[in-house]
Amino acid sequence: MAMTAGGRGGAISAINVTPLVDVVLVLLIIFMVVTPMLQRGKDVKLPVAAKKEHDEGQADPMIVSITSDKRVWLEKDPVTDDQLKEALRLKLSADALKPILVKGDQSLTFGDVRKVLKDAQDAKAKSVKLGVEEK
Repeated sequence: MAMTAGGRGGAISAINVTPLVDVVLVLLIIFMVVTPMLQRGKDVKLPVAAKKEHDEGQADPMIVSITSDKRVWLEKDPVTDDQLKEALRLKLSADALKPILVKGDQSLTFGDVRKVLKDAQDAKAKSVKLGVEEK
C-alpha cells in the first residue's frame, strides 16, 4: 500500500481562494453592521440646498436634531427645551468653541427650528450651523 504526497514535479501553483473569500465576507458583515451606527443624531429628512459649504479642519460638532413631530434630540437622547439649554451650556463650558450642527426635518417651519437656535444662543454657542442635503 503506497501513498503519494502530491503529484510529480513539486509544488502546487494554484492559489487557494477559500480563506480570502472567508475574510472578505467577514469584513463585509462587519461593515454592514457598523455603518448604520456611524450616523450621529436622530435620523431626519434634511431640506435640500442649492449649494453647501464644506468645512475642512472643523472640530467634531454636537448634533441637535428636530424630527418631523417637533421632538428635539441632542445626539441620540431626547431632550426638552430646558434640558437642551442646560446640556448645551454644560458641554460648551467644557469646550466653548465646539460647533453645534442643527438638523431640522424639511417638514418643519423656521419657527420650530428657531427655538433650538435661540437655545444655542442662550447657551453662548460660538458656531451654529444648519444641516442640509446637497442637490
